[in-house]
Amino acid sequence: MKCPICKETLAEKIPFHPFCSRRCADVDLSKWLKGSYAIPGLPADAAEDVPPGDEDY
Repeated sequence: MKCPICKETLAEKIPFHPFCSRRCADVDLSKWLKGSYAIPGLPADAAEDVPPGDEDY
């Protein structure tokens, strides 16, 4: 298995699994908190204009 941030190979499960270090775990958390990871969808104001049941999944 490889660390999803730095791609270093992990030899065994470590305390920061699936990351290789605390640093990589913190980098991933920072990306989540800044909104770098996002699921594409309609803008928030446009989503309110769509009648219920007409959403495209």
